[in-house]
Amino acid sequence: MTNPQALPWGLEWAIEPASWQFDGKTAAIDAATSTDAFVDPAGASAVLDAARALAVASSDRWQFSAKVTVDFHATYDAGALLLWSDDRHFAKLCFEYSPQGDAMVVSVVTRDVSDDANSWTVDGDTVWLRISKIADQAYAFHSSGDGMRWNLVRYFALAGSRPVQYGIGVQSPTGDGCAVRFDELKLSETSLADLRDGS
Repeated sequence: MTNPQALPWGLEWAIEPASWQFDGKTAAIDAATSTDAFVDPAGASAVLDAARALAVASSDRWQFSAKVTVDFHATYDAGALLLWSDDRHFAKLCFEYSPQGDAMVVSVVTRDVSDDANSWTVDGDTVWLRISKIADQAYAFHSSGDGMRWNLVRYFALAGSRPVQYGIGVQSPTGDGCAVRFDELKLSETSLADLRDGS
């Protein structure tokens, strides 16, 4: 893309995607072929070349959310919200294409190696995702079908060698790339009062 509008909140590309643009409301991003962010617990080589844009939050408590739409083609194609300290300490909340051909909410927390967990399937190609910082090293992942009522995906701790950044990412580990849209991007400097009440 030629001189695309900068991403909001200081988000900057740590690894550039195949292409991208931001029009002030929607980030449209194309994942490059054979890209992922995963440290296999079985000991296979780490793959850390998925495109990601990251920033440091300016407050101690915050919530970051987006409506994520993925043009699924190949297994593990995904758009994700990210937490990233370093290459062995990161987490991602993904809208991902399963080996069975289902769109799924998937979470990965990496502390030296990756802990991968499938949550539930989604009817369609769009879902809302949210990260909330709860305490110093505590975070929560939520997803929603309508952007109003949120379901808890995961509650966990994350720390690493550098401050934890938040951001967005795209991947296509087994495919030739995929198109991802992030709409309704929102960063709120507010605390989440209850993990499980749907708020």
